[in-house]
Amino acid sequence: MAQADPDIAALFAPLRPAQASDVVLREAREVLAHLHKPIDAELWGSDIIGALSGGGTDGADADGADVMAELTASLVPAAEASATPEALALLRILAAIGSPALKTAAAAAADRVTAGGVTDPDWAAVIGSPTVGKCWHYGDVGGRQESITVSFGYGDAEHALSVLIDHGCGGKIKDAWVDDAAGLLDKTWMAAENDPLIIFEPIEPADARDRLVKAVAAGECPGKPDEVDDLTAHRALLRARVRYLATA
Repeated sequence: MAQADPDIAALFAPLRPAQASDVVLREAREVLAHLHKPIDAELWGSDIIGALSGGGTDGADADGADVMAELTASLVPAAEASATPEALALLRILAAIGSPALKTAAAAAADRVTAGGVTDPDWAAVIGSPTVGKCWHYGDVGGRQESITVSFGYGDAEHALSVLIDHGCGGKIKDAWVDDAAGLLDKTWMAAENDPLIIFEPIEPADARDRLVKAVAAGECPGKPDEVDDLTAHRALLRARVRYLATA
């Protein structure tokens, strides 16, 4: 599974989204041909969007609305005009993890590119629409922090999205990350069994969705540099998955 690229933030830090189209398309040419799993493509796209947002968690665009609007107005037309296989893949990614407006614009642009004869990547038909698997809650008995994990699948390959919520900070999100889901539920359960101060319980997807919706609305409170990096890289994917859970 692809991991967040530490160089992505440095590459895009000096640029506003409206200025970054050429750089994003160049990065897409170098990377996307080597990504064969939809989750890896989504993680790459989420990392790009996070880098273009500046990585802030408490600024004017902490929810990513401004960067999504700028990408809709600038990157989508640029990718459509480029009309290469990598640009088409980029549009499919934006349609999978973007805001509703970006999703609509990118999907329409991608359809026009394919109508012109450009071939979709193998994962285009499924990206953004994984199956929803097992969900669980894991936290301390005092209720200070909890993690919510939701597993998603593309075919036989499952990944797990985990979100750490800090109730001492108003229920805000402290960290978020993606793991391979294979064996993760059993490992989490065994860790809880061996620690009397830990609570573990399976939950339904609807319960996981409701908890995540509240956490996203509360905001973010990373306390360490790696938590800031995690949230920046995974924010777009997290929000897309929360929206998806509302319809799945």
